[in-house]
Amino acid sequence: MQKSRRVNSRNRKDINHSASSISRNIQTPREVSKVTKIAEINGRKKIDMTLIIVVLMLVALGIIMVLSASAPSALADYGNSYHYVITQGIAAILGLIAMIVISKVDYRIYQKFYWWVYLFSVLIIFSVLIPGVGMEVSGARRWIKLGFQIQPSEITKIGLIISLAGYFSDKKNKLDGFMGGCFIPLIMAALPIFLLYKIQNHLSAGIIIAIVTVIIIIISGCKLKYLFSLAGIGAVGAAGILMLLKDKLTSSFRSDRILAWLNPWEDTSGTSYQTVQGLYAIGSGGLFGVGLGESKQKYLYIPEAHNDFIFAILAEELGFVGCLLVILLFAVLVVRGVVIAIRSEDTFGSLVAIGITALIAVQVILNIAVVTNTIPNTGISLPFLSYGGSSLIILLASIGVLLNISRSAKKI
Repeated sequence: MQKSRRVNSRNRKDINHSASSISRNIQTPREVSKVTKIAEINGRKKIDMTLIIVVLMLVALGIIMVLSASAPSALADYGNSYHYVITQGIAAILGLIAMIVISKVDYRIYQKFYWWVYLFSVLIIFSVLIPGVGMEVSGARRWIKLGFQIQPSEITKIGLIISLAGYFSDKKNKLDGFMGGCFIPLIMAALPIFLLYKIQNHLSAGIIIAIVTVIIIIISGCKLKYLFSLAGIGAVGAAGILMLLKDKLTSSFRSDRILAWLNPWEDTSGTSYQTVQGLYAIGSGGLFGVGLGESKQKYLYIPEAHNDFIFAILAEELGFVGCLLVILLFAVLVVRGVVIAIRSEDTFGSLVAIGITALIAVQVILNIAVVTNTIPNTGISLPFLSYGGSSLIILLASIGVLLNISRSAKKI
């Protein structure tokens, strides 16, 4: 009897011990939530430091090159060799602050308002027509002044990227067919392109938007047969327009640029003057360059050398090696952008990352192609290096969006 009681007592202890162990292992809903969050955090990638370092290097190099390239013209125009670099430095500081702040804002917020973003991106094009706000510089009305100069087309580029990404990630839209998956997105891009050309006479911005739009559409999964069909229709339409407007186009400054591109040495003191002087600068640089700050062509030979043709001054001062290093920096930036897009956990983040990366890559390629006379002069700046406060601020702000996507991206 006593033995039976001992066995029962021992069994009760074992049962109590087992129950205690089970209760310790059972987690409350709050504990489960914490564990889940920790697992999600551990499964995500930290902010992309490689991208940050590359961008900082490009911005620093840009400030140095703006100082070197702009000093003679700044002294001639303002009596102060540091006029342009001070403005660029302030823009760089504001842009870096914007980059840091935006990198902490969840990019998914933009997805909720993508149609409003699109509407704003289109309407801001008209801002150059507002009296007292719109500005005309060098014969083009492409800027607005709100205490400082802003080029609305730069905002339109980023806004359209967000709008297209939002459209393709919206489950309400039918993206399988030709209309929803290809035609509507192209119409979304065609409207701002048309307005930029008609209102601001800004064809180069339209070209960039068109290329980036096609890249986003292809990445989103649009069938290539649809794009080829539209390309054929577009080619026929463009040929018809060229025939109808032949006299107007051949008498415009764009036709002069095309002729200067085909034979730049025929009119070296006219339309092709800037191109020829840029080629002289590139040729003078050789392998290692003439030395930082030692450019000869920047002494009022290349008009506004700190703007679109800053790559020519870089080639002259830092040579082929310097140009190669800059191109490598841009290549790393593009690779990191593509990696962030691949690692993004949703379609919206992936398309925004691809769009921003494509925007930078297209501008780099077109700018270098213009400076080397590979394509006609189109007036496209070199990202992070060319002088331009609003462009630099908006570019750095877009890098902030890219960094936030990288912060949320999962490891693969």
